[in-house]
Amino acid sequence: MSSTDRQDQRLSLRVQLTRFVLTGGLSALVDFGLLKLLMGFGLDHNAAKALSFLAGTTTAYLINRRWTFQAEASKRRFAAVVALYGLTFAVQVGLFALIYPALLASSGSVDTAALVAFVIAQGAATTVNFIVQRGLIFR
Repeated sequence: MSSTDRQDQRLSLRVQLTRFVLTGGLSALVDFGLLKLLMGFGLDHNAAKALSFLAGTTTAYLINRRWTFQAEASKRRFAAVVALYGLTFAVQVGLFALIYPALLASSGSVDTAALVAFVIAQGAATTVNFIVQRGLIFR
């Protein structure tokens, strides 16, 4: 199939965004579930977030590449996604590390602080991820 044919069959922005959000929801469940599990086992919140991020983003990449952006595997795309996930790792884990302690101090609740910090960090990282994946990596 030529690149013109692939572009003609490209899913609309609305369909891609819907699929991206659904995939992100599933990936966020993987991420947050693992975060809570690891913190429950006593792992530091930063180390737990780093590991849970890796699990969540791996889930997202595997689903988004095939279902959302309908792209074949390629070394170039994989390298670009790894670089993007490096950026989103810094955004997500960095925001979580900044926000979580302040929320914990103000709320006194580990669960509330973790959830709110997670949602804020996830939202910022998801926005960056969709824009870069749709506009550059899987165009």
